[in-house]
Amino acid sequence: ELGWISKVHVNRPAVVRHAEQIKKWRTVKGNWQAAWLLKAVTCIDLTTLSGDDTPSNVHRLCFKAKHPIREDLLKALDMHDKGITVGAVCVYPARVTDAVNALKAAGCNIPVAAVAAGFPSGQTPLETKLAEIKLAVEYGAREIDIVISRSLVLTGQWEGLYEEIRQCREACGEAHMKTILATGELGSLANVYKASMIAMMAGSDFIKTSTGKEVENATFPVGVVMMRAIKEFYWQTGNRVGFKPAGGIRTAKEAITWLMLVKEELGVEWLTPELFRLGASSLLEDIEKQIFYHVTGSYALQHDLAMA
Repeated sequence: ELGWISKVHVNRPAVVRHAEQIKKWRTVKGNWQAAWLLKAVTCIDLTTLSGDDTPSNVHRLCFKAKHPIREDLLKALDMHDKGITVGAVCVYPARVTDAVNALKAAGCNIPVAAVAAGFPSGQTPLETKLAEIKLAVEYGAREIDIVISRSLVLTGQWEGLYEEIRQCREACGEAHMKTILATGELGSLANVYKASMIAMMAGSDFIKTSTGKEVENATFPVGVVMMRAIKEFYWQTGNRVGFKPAGGIRTAKEAITWLMLVKEELGVEWLTPELFRLGASSLLEDIEKQIFYHVTGSYALQHDLAMA
């Protein structure tokens, strides 16, 4: 429906001013902070996307996914019996089987997400992208994080972008599809909005900011624009699409700010793992440190949180 995006204009100075105000929001303290942090944990896609990934470090990641916060810390918060785990484990397609087997052996139902479709550059033929998606699903991935061809956005080929994403959605089958826009490489906030809309029209279950491999990853201006697109799409169609900021989110304070922004822009119904995820590899460590400090009143030493 190209009419939706033909006259899009984004007031960049206003968006940037709003983003600066977001950074100044006061964070919550005490038990409220602990509650927000535990909520953030349940929305994390715990990720390893390194060239030196092996079955052993994927198994370790899966153990951490099931036990994200030390058991004694959860007991102190009376949250040990609430089944707190991360939202998903995210790996390359070649490591999906390792993750599925590790989580199955651990007796938990955390979904495995796989990056696909020429991640991170998207510079592979469509046939190769579709084959990679199908293989990842075959290996047991229940969520697929695809990446779009940035050139289609930069040259205004919106129907081509729609068709590419639509075919990827078809290849995912029953698996949920998160569409990575790589916003740092789209040239303008207007392009971010348009690409968000096209991705949702083509059937994306989530739209995601970045691969984590770009120079600029998840930023608040981009987050605001993408959430406004999600809101507009919901008003027009009644369909709720999820949002996933990813790349460069490393501190507990940043995680809480993203949660607050989602609450302000989209509402509390989006604050669930079904509609909000945080893509991160090192964020969980800082969250666990903050919870350790909240419970004990002292800072964690290196050996206190060895699994982090």
